[in-house]
Amino acid sequence: MKIEYDREADALYIQLREAFVEDNIDIEEGITIDLDEKRHLIGIEVLNASKKLSLKDLVNVTIENLPFEKIETAIA
Repeated sequence: MKIEYDREADALYIQLREAFVEDNIDIEEGITIDLDEKRHLIGIEVLNASKKLSLKDLVNVTIENLPFEKIETAIA
């Protein structure tokens, strides 16, 4: 997963996984989701991000309840 903010474009992109973008859907003004060929979610783009999200929202990311045991087992 990767979260990228482009200050010049004022765009936030949350990439959930790497894959070829087959299609995208505008879900509301300035928010688009990217889909792969099987219509699975790849990423979310937020335009005019500084107007939709506060600076606090842009810099603070909280990750909760990740299954670390399963990840460590898969790597080993």
